[in-house]
Amino acid sequence: MKSLYDIETLAEVLDRINQLRPDSTAEWGKMNAAQTMEHCALALDFATGKTKEPRMLLGYILGPLFKSLYYNDTPYKKNLATAKSLLVSDPIEFEKAKNRLINLVKEFSMGGPGKCTTHPSSFYGHLSPAQHGFGQYKHLDHHLQQFAV
Repeated sequence: MKSLYDIETLAEVLDRINQLRPDSTAEWGKMNAAQTMEHCALALDFATGKTKEPRMLLGYILGPLFKSLYYNDTPYKKNLATAKSLLVSDPIEFEKAKNRLINLVKEFSMGGPGKCTTHPSSFYGHLSPAQHGFGQYKHLDHHLQQFAV
């Protein structure tokens, strides 16, 4: 599995984000490209410690059973449910969302494991910095594939 902490992976992800266009069409899902980039940025806000979500009751019960799905090699299924805090339905300005996502990807990657949040995930609970590195890449890869980049 690739990690967003790896410099080659960072370069790949940035190149793919730069291929997105305002009129890029999703192969699945309800969000457009700008909304999807904001969705990914919200996930990185958590991973960098900018936001902290309280644990969900369901996370305490099911989180340990599904935790490895966040960071393992198995691709996410299309149209998976999203945490309400990561849903984006309002109109989003494309260039602003793109720049925000690029900056957060760089910040997370270059900050390395030492700058990763230690706050537990609302669903999965505690994740190590390495698990965040794999999981953030997997999440970005999933959404970049959604737009065929």
